Amino acid sequence: MDGALSEKLKKIVLMVLDVDGVLTDGKIIIDDLGNESKHFHVRDGHGLKLLMRGGVDVALLTGRTSEVVNHRARELGITTVRQGAKDKAEELAEMLAEKHISHDHVAYMGDDIVDVPAFRMVGFSVAVADAPDYVKTHAVYITEKKGGDGAVREICELILKARGTWDMVTERYGLRTEG
Repeated sequence: MDGALSEKLKKIVLMVLDVDGVLTDGKIIIDDLGNESKHFHVRDGHGLKLLMRGGVDVALLTGRTSEVVNHRARELGITTVRQGAKDKAEELAEMLAEKHISHDHVAYMGDDIVDVPAFRMVGFSVAVADAPDYVKTHAVYITEKKGGDGAVREICELILKARGTWDMVTERYGLRTEG
């Protein structure tokens, strides 16, 4: 990891994630009764738990509204969830003001054109591998993994390793990779 990237990552105290296309593969399943379901990758969820254990807060910011998102957030212990966001930059600005966090201490991960204004507001913007090229050009970092397929875990590990907290959060598993 290069020095400039590492310096950006060391500052991160809040990770804000879009949901559809980032925590999920972007597909929304709606049955005949109108019940919605989404596919979440278990390793992404565990990565977020590790990130929180390492001292980084996590928030969800999505344009859609879904009880599935609330349920997943509760499972993971994520308490800041903003749904139905028509203007993600505005919602993000409000969130940061409420949390008293400077923009350069925030990572934002998205996958589509609606995320670009939020990319411009943070210290570390991330696009998933399968985001459109015109979105990727606005991100500081592009994941190797696709949205809903380990991209979130990839960034969680990157942040933890840059902050020097990877060994601490993985100690219970007998895994040591730093040093």
